[in-house]
Amino acid sequence: MNVLRFSDLCAQGKPAGQRVFIRADLNVPQDDTGNITEDTRIRASVPCIRMALEAGAAVMVTSHLGRPTEGEFKPADSLAPVARRLGELMGREVPLVSGWVDGVDVKPGQVVLLENCRVNKGEKKNDPALAQKMAALCDIFVHDAFGTAHRAEASTYGIAQFAKTACAGPLLAAEIDAISKALANPKRPLAAIVAGSKVSTKLTILKSLARNVDQLIVGGGIANTFMLAAGLKIGKSLAEPGLLDEARAVIDAMKARGAEVPIPTDVVTAKTFAADAVATVKAATDVADDDLILDIGPETAKKLAGQLMAAGTIVWNGPVGVFEFDAFANGTKAIARAIAQSSAFSIAGGGDTLAAIAKYGIEKQMGYISTGGGAFLEVLEGKTLPAFEILQKRAAG
Repeated sequence: MNVLRFSDLCAQGKPAGQRVFIRADLNVPQDDTGNITEDTRIRASVPCIRMALEAGAAVMVTSHLGRPTEGEFKPADSLAPVARRLGELMGREVPLVSGWVDGVDVKPGQVVLLENCRVNKGEKKNDPALAQKMAALCDIFVHDAFGTAHRAEASTYGIAQFAKTACAGPLLAAEIDAISKALANPKRPLAAIVAGSKVSTKLTILKSLARNVDQLIVGGGIANTFMLAAGLKIGKSLAEPGLLDEARAVIDAMKARGAEVPIPTDVVTAKTFAADAVATVKAATDVADDDLILDIGPETAKKLAGQLMAAGTIVWNGPVGVFEFDAFANGTKAIARAIAQSSAFSIAGGGDTLAAIAKYGIEKQMGYISTGGGAFLEVLEGKTLPAFEILQKRAAG
């Protein structure tokens, strides 16, 4: 994917004395009193800001936070806690600037944080007048917020249209590289794990991957629907009986290419959905009418682990069982450990997937962990993200 990269501009000394506008993703969770409870996104934004400062730029940074109403600023919408934490991480004061659309006073070597961009009227609908005002604030626009790359908003898309120069920051560039490596030019076999409660929410992803992957491993409620489609009984497990034809179409599309959707041969069941429910391992053919399937069984987990160990590239979205309950976590744990031990390039994304990676401590063994939930899913669907599209257009001149 051909986009201009901020790191290349810095290597050429181009940001020196220039006004640089960085769209970061600083949308961090806070408690009821406004204290930041998890600061990964802020820490991840620091390298781009340092890169700009070290290149001698006058630096402006903005982000959205929460879901503010456009044109109606409330104290709860403020990036003030983010400015404080960013200042601590950078060892310098980071002033917070409100009402910034019509002008910002910032000099080379300085950095300011521009108040919540989603409070500006026209932000979400990508109003051209607002985007042009933002573009007029800078010489170089840097998109470094992959979590917003699937949205065409004034601070993510419009500004990139109108700014003198528009480029990808290091975080966005890393996502582009990882996605290209995993999906555009994968080392084979390419295995994808797509799990979750509903086929309906991931049907387009499953169809898109079925055209490209060598193994499509399904888990969770999605696997239950595929088991039904394969003629197995699933008791009272979560499934979507109305989508059996779609599930069969995915299985057939894979078969036609000599690929497969492995159907579980054993499962872990319970009579109730609870952390203390008694877990019973059963053959997939022995599921009773009052059973809930809450995990794949050890035989299935071993088979899938073997396939993952032999893969060249692995894409992972979703745990394969109710891993929050220890009795039903073994399938996800086996998958996670196999990915960690595999020599394959692995890319993972989605909130539950990241929670599983953290639970089993395999962050360092993953090839790449994607920070954007919705954006990651849209890439898996085969969509071209608006952020990628506009940056490619600008790079092409």
